[in-house]
Amino acid sequence: MARLDELLSDYGSHHRTRGNLVCHAFGITLILYGVVSFLCLIPIPVGRWTGAEVAIVALVLFYLRLNAALALTMLAELTLFDLLARAVDDWRIGAVAFVLGWVFQAVGHARFEKNKPAFFKNLVHLFVGPVFLWNELLRLRPVARP
Repeated sequence: MARLDELLSDYGSHHRTRGNLVCHAFGITLILYGVVSFLCLIPIPVGRWTGAEVAIVALVLFYLRLNAALALTMLAELTLFDLLARAVDDWRIGAVAFVLGWVFQAVGHARFEKNKPAFFKNLVHLFVGPVFLWNELLRLRPVARP
């Protein structure tokens, strides 16, 4: 838990304002959907699997090393995005979601937080952001903010 708490605390130090958190809730959600929709374009010669399912399994395994409850929330969210991307079946919608997601991120940091995104400091924060939002909602781990 110490590693997760350290990551959440560091990420939280870049995300202190409510406006930025709201922007990130929309932005991260759209970015994740966009990435999953892009990865659905990569066929895997096993059943009906795509690159999305391979990436989801790898990411959930990463999250399991940090916290099982947060990993399960990510599994549910990413599975929903995978099903949605398959149903929509249009990478262009995923591309629009991806770009809009980054716009929300930029607005959050420029308008509300007035700082650089945390991943500029540590690329692992690209993966911490989604679990940080779930943790904000579910309060599974304490987040110390300076």
